[in-house]
Amino acid sequence: MASGLGKDLIYVILQFLNEEKYRETARMLEKESGVFFNMKHFEELVMGGKWDEAEKYLSGFTKMEDNRHSMKIFFEIRKQKYLEALDRQDKGTAVDFLQTDLKVFSALNEVLYKELAQLVVLNNIRENPQLTNYGDSRTARAIMLVEIKKLIEANPLFSIDKLVFPEMKSKRLHMLINHSLNWQHSLCANPLPNPEMKTILVDHHCRSPNDQYGTQLNLSNQHHGFQSRAEGLTPMFASGIFQPMAAPVQTPLSSWMAATPSSSSHPVSGAGIVLSGLTNTSMAAVSRGAGDFASTSRARPSAAADRTMMPGPSHSQNAGLTLNTSDDLPKIVARTLNVGSFPTSMDFHPIQQTLLLVGTDVGDISLWEVSSREKLASRNFQLRDITSSSMTLKAALIKDPFVSVRRILWSPDGSFFGVAYSKHLVHLYAYFGGNDIRLHLEIDSHTGSVNDIAFSKPNKQLFFISCGADKTIKVWDIATGAQLHKFEGHEAAVHSLCPHNKDNVHFIFSTSVDGKIKAWLYDTAGSRVDYFAPGCSCSTMIYSADGKRLFSCGTSKEGETHLVEWNENEGIVRRTYQGFTKRSLGLVQFDTSKNRYLAAGDDYLVKFWDMENPIPLATTDAEGGLTATPRIRFNKEGSLLAVSANENRIKILATVDGLLLIRTYESRTVSASRGASEIPTKNGDSINLQDVKGKGIAEGNPTKAWKPTEINAPARFRSLKLSAHIKTDKISRLIYNNSGNAILALASNAIHLLWRWSRNDLNTSGKATTKVAPQLMQPASGLVMINDLTDCKQDEAVPCFAVSKNDSYVVSASGGKVSLFNMTTFKTMTSFMPPPPAATSLAFHPQDNNIIAIGLADSTICIYNVRVDGVKNKLSSHSKRITGLAFSQLLNTLVSSGADAQIIVWDSEKWIKQRGCFLFPPGRKCAASETNVQFHHDQKQLLVINEAQLSIYDIRKLECLRQWIVEESSAPISHATFSCDSQFVYCSFLDGTIRIFAAPNLQLQCQINPAAYLPSGISSSVYPLAVAAHPQDPNQFAIGLVDGSVHILEPPETEGKWGVPPPLEISSTSRTPPPAAAPDQMQTD
Repeated sequence: MASGLGKDLIYVILQFLNEEKYRETARMLEKESGVFFNMKHFEELVMGGKWDEAEKYLSGFTKMEDNRHSMKIFFEIRKQKYLEALDRQDKGTAVDFLQTDLKVFSALNEVLYKELAQLVVLNNIRENPQLTNYGDSRTARAIMLVEIKKLIEANPLFSIDKLVFPEMKSKRLHMLINHSLNWQHSLCANPLPNPEMKTILVDHHCRSPNDQYGTQLNLSNQHHGFQSRAEGLTPMFASGIFQPMAAPVQTPLSSWMAATPSSSSHPVSGAGIVLSGLTNTSMAAVSRGAGDFASTSRARPSAAADRTMMPGPSHSQNAGLTLNTSDDLPKIVARTLNVGSFPTSMDFHPIQQTLLLVGTDVGDISLWEVSSREKLASRNFQLRDITSSSMTLKAALIKDPFVSVRRILWSPDGSFFGVAYSKHLVHLYAYFGGNDIRLHLEIDSHTGSVNDIAFSKPNKQLFFISCGADKTIKVWDIATGAQLHKFEGHEAAVHSLCPHNKDNVHFIFSTSVDGKIKAWLYDTAGSRVDYFAPGCSCSTMIYSADGKRLFSCGTSKEGETHLVEWNENEGIVRRTYQGFTKRSLGLVQFDTSKNRYLAAGDDYLVKFWDMENPIPLATTDAEGGLTATPRIRFNKEGSLLAVSANENRIKILATVDGLLLIRTYESRTVSASRGASEIPTKNGDSINLQDVKGKGIAEGNPTKAWKPTEINAPARFRSLKLSAHIKTDKISRLIYNNSGNAILALASNAIHLLWRWSRNDLNTSGKATTKVAPQLMQPASGLVMINDLTDCKQDEAVPCFAVSKNDSYVVSASGGKVSLFNMTTFKTMTSFMPPPPAATSLAFHPQDNNIIAIGLADSTICIYNVRVDGVKNKLSSHSKRITGLAFSQLLNTLVSSGADAQIIVWDSEKWIKQRGCFLFPPGRKCAASETNVQFHHDQKQLLVINEAQLSIYDIRKLECLRQWIVEESSAPISHATFSCDSQFVYCSFLDGTIRIFAAPNLQLQCQINPAAYLPSGISSSVYPLAVAAHPQDPNQFAIGLVDGSVHILEPPETEGKWGVPPPLEISSTSRTPPPAAAPDQMQTD
């Protein structure tokens, strides 16, 4: 697709064609260029039933296989074509459409394809429950167009510039031609007062009537010159900081980002990185800028200088910008940390933005809470197991035991961090909050220094990437440490990594110390591009936070520093930033902030730029004492900046917002530390709250003693009881759909109830809320989703269900056969696996809705394939019925729990047992109660719910991280669930109490007593049996009660959360006091 000035030229030509009524030609240019999608034309094709033309036009912008949005668009068009053929009783044509146009979708959704095929036998398609409201073809097309427009707008291939034609004055092409002719006339040696201009095929030249020979010679030369320039119409590199050099045509990145790999070699160029368009570096010598379509050697008249646009604002503009944005730049020294040795690498936590990781020149790593200046954790460099280390590493350590940290980096979700060392090794740590860091992997990754590390997530799987002095790049499995890819091709040590994805294509930029830049896909085809960085400098590449702008900063051997922004579309340097010292004393490091600012450490200063302006915006010396080329690192919001300083210090610079952030965390830390100091411990367990009278309160300082919140009145929170006219028994299971706009309940009498919220003025989001009552759904057919009860023993039945990822289907059982329902029509799609044994737990495979894990009463697990209607695998290891199932897509595991109080981890690819453990010590008697499991949103931690306890496990080792045990005098747990962000655990009890725990330490944060949500006069035997958390709002949850009612609960709008978070320092293993003894330690609402 064209880009830059070439793209603008197409827009101008399209305007000209439309103005001159060359509409068919305009549509052809739109389709072939892919620059502008004419929605009006597409609507006309669809409304006119011109299906083939509509698909042909659409194919100029996307193919069916590009993404799910594109596939859905093509499906909707072909489905409508098929339905119209059936509606006009042209069944022969309809069958032809079914077997050709729609057949391609059968592999993706065979059930839906069969449903469409069944329409052929109907005399009227409106007999199908889903098509009862199908009107005439024109109305159906209009409705379909609304859906297609939404799909197009959501499709990443249809960016906003493709859907909106740019504003320009009419007759723009005519105006540009007039400007060109006037310009040519101004260059004439003897301009005539009223020149005659009859053609634009050659340059204009004023001549006298007697100058025929000169005219002919001039015209001949102009024709030759025009042909030469026309050959250079492909995008060309600006001269900029690069010296023009002839080279063969290079492979643009747009070509290797397509699926087809290339094994051809890639010559070196000083031109730049190309992300789209063609590149011909041999034309660089004649190009005066990107898109300079008709460069001329003649000097521009001085009068034209007034019309020249400069690359950035003037100094006066810059001064104003500095004044207005000074608050956005972190220049206030808020904290100074003494880390003990020289800091070589730093990184802020992506979520807890005052946590700073630091690596030093002696191999130490440390974790700091910058608000309190507290070092939370530290580790010295040491080998986990020297006996298993390579001989090369042992020899290197014997020769020189000195090891430094080259890079330290958090994973995107902050649950891991990696450390690259100067000798061979990478350490990968797991972070569990607070000061809890644990070595997860030690990898002997490279020969020599490991220079950089990065995290990437192609195919939604988290990978770990490293590069080193051995000139290689390696990709590792973060769960096992297995090497997945190895990229070779650099001729010098690889210095840095920059993984990214563009249009769902994942790739890695790498730079080496000789100034080379290469790019790799996750395959074996080798490097796709091969370029030199500006000035052949040893560079680092970084994308802006929104992933839309690419920057690099490097320092050459001569000490020259080049900070540039790349134009990915043109393959050139878009902007070169000024203000560096002529000879830097080391490698200059840089970082980006807020998609707006750049910062670099140079000449004992931190220098800032606005991304739009090459002139420095501001500088700071951070009150002095900075190193010559300071290491720098922004936090995610750009409100804090860590800067290395002399004497082994790190200075934390802050904006005004950063100061507020630090003070907020500082006050929390002070409060938490005081609260923790007032609670004595015994044998590692927290003593019950009723045993501690609150030392802080007795001393007259109640604001410093943290208490959980207790809610006794309905006025202290928001709730909504969902109405239902269908008679049901107790609610056994409850779940929100994945979109968050509906909730599904399964009653013990096998009836399903589905409530759905609609979008309106009172509920603009259309999501579940307590502000607006939802509608109890029931199709016009009158169908009710009710499970099979044939051969079912009601007293032994264990109701269970699961909703597919796309919210289209629910699989459910209540002691009889397993049923698969369509959630739109309530139609039973199929039933399978009659008892005995009966299904007791169900879970959809996260990557394939046709694969269902079914736990059975005989203690086995069946992996059932709906597509082939058969059991694929059978797993056996439990001794009692299965009570819980949960998949982790990240770890490719299935976790099962049973009434035998056992947890087992299965490989979800090979379907073999990996490990298992018991919840209780061997020999301890425990009731055969229901044990449920649910994954944390990081898919590595697991919540285990039993009537006697809540536990959180690291599933990779089956190690219990945190535990909360119910006192013998307290009511048992009935159910519990994580909030959507896994920061809360919502837990219900058989006495009707609801407790909300802070997940990081399983400490009670809020308690809702039955009187708050149950009307007066309700029996004390009414309690929640099921709890469900909203999939997008972490503070909303629902409860299903034994009286058949469902309630939605939310905190007050004024507070927006459930109570005050407890301090993390409180012990992670605790016991609940009896409810009657708790109120004196509660903050009562």
